[in-house]
Amino acid sequence: MTVSRVVATGTFDLLHPGHLYYLEESKKCGDELYVIVARDSNVKHKPRPIIPEEHRLLMVAALKPVDHAVLGDKTDMFRPIEEIRPDFITIGFNQMFREDALREQLGARNLSAEIVRIGKLIDGELCSSRLIVKRVIEKRSRCDPNELVKTAGHEQKSPS
Repeated sequence: MTVSRVVATGTFDLLHPGHLYYLEESKKCGDELYVIVARDSNVKHKPRPIIPEEHRLLMVAALKPVDHAVLGDKTDMFRPIEEIRPDFITIGFNQMFREDALREQLGARNLSAEIVRIGKLIDGELCSSRLIVKRVIEKRSRCDPNELVKTAGHEQKSPS
């Protein structure tokens, strides 16, 4: 029996329901879901991640739809894809890949994965790391910094 492999990629900073939807829908495309988590140094199209890459990798690996999670390559985004040799590569609704250009780049490396664009989770006000950050700033920016720590359940004593 041949196992079909799916690759999903992303930054996955501040995990939210939109990420889970993307990965659940990606998993439906095949038997094994590999997730390539972007390296901190490679995130240039938006603000740098808040959560370090190693922690984002751990969080993604723990999600039910994910069979394998790896960090992306620091210099060649296609290297992990060449190693995995997927049948499908899924792209999130807001990922800035042009599908025709991606197909061409894959073809130049002798990779023939089908590209599938995953739609947006309709029900979800906070299905964006950017919107989560905005909400935190709105709700917590006027708080005493000590209150933020208490609110998070990590009350710390001041050094004497």
